Amino acid sequence: MSQIIPLIIISGMIIFPFILTLVISFWSKKGFGMVPDFTLKSYEIFLSGPRFEVLKFSIWISISSTTMMLLVAYPLAFIIATKVKQNFTRLVLFLFAAPFLVNYFIRTFSWADILARNGTINNLIVYLKFSDKPIDWLLYSNFAVYLGLISAYMPFMIFPIWLSLSGIDRRYVEASWMLGASPARTFWRVIFPLSLPGVIAAAIFGFVGAFGEVAVSKILGGTGYQLIGNAVISSLNVLNFPLAAALSSITTMLMFGLLFLWYNLFDIRLFLGKTVGRN
Repeated sequence: MSQIIPLIIISGMIIFPFILTLVISFWSKKGFGMVPDFTLKSYEIFLSGPRFEVLKFSIWISISSTTMMLLVAYPLAFIIATKVKQNFTRLVLFLFAAPFLVNYFIRTFSWADILARNGTINNLIVYLKFSDKPIDWLLYSNFAVYLGLISAYMPFMIFPIWLSLSGIDRRYVEASWMLGASPARTFWRVIFPLSLPGVIAAAIFGFVGAFGEVAVSKILGGTGYQLIGNAVISSLNVLNFPLAAALSSITTMLMFGLLFLWYNLFDIRLFLGKTVGRN
């Protein structure tokens, strides 16, 4: 019973706000407020208007940025799990977590200052004679948004991948070597498949973060750069609460779907490894 109560409290803190948001998404906007109703007007506006294009663009940005994050996070996690001595593992992981000690908005504005026309990178480019004038596309571009997303969420993705890799039974790797498999074949046939639960978990973390991003797209992408999080804020700014609720409900259901898929496809013990007593 003592274990069920915290689960009920946490579930209520997640499920109740979602149900409330879902109910409001069917209400009608009236003047500066809204009235209880059951209408699909907010969903029709979303699916037939420019916000649907924002949704598709947000999905593309999230998938592509998550792929880039994985290409960086997996090798780093692999090195930590296999090459770094156990005594130094916590220190290395702490160093990757250290950026989170700095306020998120401060880190994002710092990137804007570094990438600006008179910023550090452009000054260095001009000083080294790589260009006669500052480069304009470093800031307020897809490049800046991708850089902001990767720097914001990639360090967070290292932890689930490392956890999954460190939980792999070493005997599987040794058996592959004894059967004559090369290191590359052992990696692709043994290590990588067994680490997939951590990879998928990391991908979900990265995708969810990028998909709901507001600050990076606004600060590094510029005023006209719209992701789904900015679309929700725009709807709130014009007091269209049902439309904002509809946008939030669709994105939340997409996130729940990803988590449900991960939970049913992979054994949680393969992700947590020895920390949950897997033999």
